[in-house]
Amino acid sequence: VLQWLHKAECLFSNGTEKVRLVVRFIYNREEFLMFNSDVGHFVGFTPLGEKNAKKWNSDPAIMEFMRTHVDRCRHNYEVAAPITVERR
Repeated sequence: VLQWLHKAECLFSNGTEKVRLVVRFIYNREEFLMFNSDVGHFVGFTPLGEKNAKKWNSDPAIMEFMRTHVDRCRHNYEVAAPITVERR
């Protein structure tokens, strides 16, 4: 069985005051690559991950896409907050 997982997490502190995006790339239950918006670039954890991190970190289009993804997190929070966070 082969498994490929791409997981994006938007983490919020004080509403949208502090937004952090973490994108994890997992192959066969092993995380091999991660993007963390606090760090600002991809980090590889395996030889394949390191190779991809180097390639993707040097691509301006990919880096711009990842940085703007944080704004999508902020937008999604503002849309969902009335029915999730503010719901009592």
